[in-house]
Amino acid sequence: MQVTIAAEPGSPDRANEDSTATGPEILVLLDGATARTGTGCIHGVSWFAGHLAEGIKEHAPLGPAGALAAAISWTADLHRDTCDLSHPGTPSAAVAIVQVTGRTMRYLVLGDVTVVIDSADGIQVVSDQRVSQTAAAERAAADAMHASDPEKAAALVRMKHAELAARNVPGGFWVATTDPAAAEHALTGEIPVSEVRQVAVLSDGAARAVEFGLYDWPDVLDLLRDAGPDALIRQVRGAEASDPDATRWPRNKISDDATATYCINF
Repeated sequence: MQVTIAAEPGSPDRANEDSTATGPEILVLLDGATARTGTGCIHGVSWFAGHLAEGIKEHAPLGPAGALAAAISWTADLHRDTCDLSHPGTPSAAVAIVQVTGRTMRYLVLGDVTVVIDSADGIQVVSDQRVSQTAAAERAAADAMHASDPEKAAALVRMKHAELAARNVPGGFWVATTDPAAAEHALTGEIPVSEVRQVAVLSDGAARAVEFGLYDWPDVLDLLRDAGPDALIRQVRGAEASDPDATRWPRNKISDDATATYCINF
């Protein structure tokens, strides 16, 4: 599996909270959740996402769901003695895994990352958007404010608290934190390798290309194939810069961490 990756933080003065890990037969992409509240962790979201991604890669023989569950436990053990893992804001991340085993390509999606598969059956888009169905009132209130509104930050904190109350509970949304059981709630599937033509895996910051209406998914695959993941991120950054008050495209962050990957030669 040949993989091309581009990644860019949403702000040059902050670490990218997306993370990737690759091997001959696996691609892992994590989108760390922005911490707008306390976390009880001394390391931060980037540390969490980076270690979790490597943990998934190291546990790849267990398959996507098994590797995710094992990596969640392994990462938790790394900072159990220094951090409060019971804190309601403990770091978390959305997860995408694409793995080739023999004649089968398997995928896993947990949280608002996106896997786009171009196969003999057409284009399949897999994304877990359950988080966007939570904190509806708080989200609408924050979206209604211009980025320059001095009350925006407080509105986003209220939204974050409402989201955290729905995180990893029945009827809410599921992401990777400290409980390996979250892997049981992922969206999973498999496709014969012989039917797979190309695959893209995007963090939500890169998927803005479609959210903003700049491209549809077939166009995204064409751009990734012809110009590479960097070109997709450049297009997203240009759109974000053209809407500095987040009025045309309401969003929590003017620019988000963006990671785009493109896979061929399965």
